[in-house]
Amino acid sequence: MPHTSIPEPWRATLEPILATPVLRALGAWLHAEQAAGKVIYPPRGMRLAALDLTPLEAVRVVILGQDPYHGAGQAHGLAFSVQRGVKVPPSLANIYKELHSDLGIAPARHGHLEAWARQGVLLLNNALTVEAAQAGSHQKRGWETLTDAVIAAVAARDTPTVFMLWGSHAQKKAARVPGLINGPHLVLQAPHPSPLSAYAGFFGSKPFSQANTFLAAHGRGTIDWRLPD
Repeated sequence: MPHTSIPEPWRATLEPILATPVLRALGAWLHAEQAAGKVIYPPRGMRLAALDLTPLEAVRVVILGQDPYHGAGQAHGLAFSVQRGVKVPPSLANIYKELHSDLGIAPARHGHLEAWARQGVLLLNNALTVEAAQAGSHQKRGWETLTDAVIAAVAARDTPTVFMLWGSHAQKKAARVPGLINGPHLVLQAPHPSPLSAYAGFFGSKPFSQANTFLAAHGRGTIDWRLPD
């Protein structure tokens, strides 16, 4: 994985991770997979979009996803988000339902969450690539070393930040980060917004209003959760 692929605001934090054998092996493996004709999402140039759009010093909210969508044209480097013109996936549709219930914001007609990312919402997946039509295929290949370091860097700051941990996968990942739970941050845990679990406690969890109340109380403003058409 080339050094220059890490956005400048994150480079000092993540540069040591890139030099590890795990990340070097990941880069070689991805190159071999692509050379073998495997289709990998999101395309090159989009895989670090979450870091491109949300510099470390700008992070106000962290939302953790598992891995990118594995359908054509969906993934573009932001957790839960899809390209414009692509049907809103079920989990994101449920996020919109909770947003409407929580803050009265009508569901967007698209699934493109870049407006959130530009306001300091870090939409980070655990693995940053996936093989087409093979959900979870790039987990435990090394991405976790990088994304763990991203979460640790945010948690290590004294700046109060909101962590939205939806589902056991995100909660287990956050549990690996020293000091996250006992730091100056607000950690909101709820079931995943997937149709399989949303009714088990995601609906009614009010994460968006809680996040804004916390941020405002700590002088960090609020997130405008509306998405422009």
